[in-house]
Amino acid sequence: MTAVIEVQGLTKRYKDTLALDAVSFAIEKDTIYGFLGRNGAGKTTAMSILTAQNFATSGSVRVFGDDPYENARVLSRVCFVRESQKYPDDATAKHALAAARLFFPHWDQQLADQLIEEFQLPLRTRIKKLSRGQLSAVGVIIGLASRAEITFFDEPYLGLDAVARQIFYDRLLADYAEHPRTILLSSHLIDEVANLVERVLVIDHGRIIMDETTEDALQKATNLVGPADAVEEFTRGREVIHRESLGRVSSVTFLGTLTAAERSEVSAAGLELAPVSLQQLIVRSTQHAGASEQGAPSADLKEVAS
Repeated sequence: MTAVIEVQGLTKRYKDTLALDAVSFAIEKDTIYGFLGRNGAGKTTAMSILTAQNFATSGSVRVFGDDPYENARVLSRVCFVRESQKYPDDATAKHALAAARLFFPHWDQQLADQLIEEFQLPLRTRIKKLSRGQLSAVGVIIGLASRAEITFFDEPYLGLDAVARQIFYDRLLADYAEHPRTILLSSHLIDEVANLVERVLVIDHGRIIMDETTEDALQKATNLVGPADAVEEFTRGREVIHRESLGRVSSVTFLGTLTAAERSEVSAAGLELAPVSLQQLIVRSTQHAGASEQGAPSADLKEVAS
């Protein structure tokens, strides 16, 4: 595959805070990525640097083979839809969409009009008076209708209800199928986007802890449930990323695939195997990575947020 983004040793420091810690990764052409991690993990910082809206402390970034900073040839091919996007005080949604139409050479006005209707977006209301969901709809419409070769969606759904979020997911997949491009989708609703993303890139405390296809990621962990002694015996020597107990019953999530013989052994021991969802895997992996750094048992996390 062809890499459209190449990052080497990217570091960003804000005074005493290390937002990105020498991260390296490549983003492949015409692929949907889930760029995932907790609040403050470094995702927005990374995306801001990739789109030349922030500066790296050290390291290198290449987008389409070039440095994106003050590079119109690169930036005209990239769309960054960010949760905290600012607009002029008197701007309306109509103004924002008209400006985007001028900037992006592959803009599809027919798609934009369809999305305006589906999201029921008021075009003449000043943006600062729009609801949180309506503001998100402006960004989603720009991100999809731009048909940019690389599109970053940073928490694009904030304020959108379940119906509106599904419209976004459906239109993204349909348009991507007809017009493939590279999409990086940052979201903490991991189970909702699991069927959209082809690769997952997980960042935690400024470091990449997972970079692989969604299919491979889902096969790397297994949940085992049963009598505590039997579960403990079977998982001895394996990399356990989560453990919880209720009375004499234990539930353990561990990394690694099982052979047919091991599955038969599990069944004979009266244990149960359960699949691990993408959200569970990322929550547990993030939690496990944090605990390993601190040298302490992992604590239960309720969700991973961006």
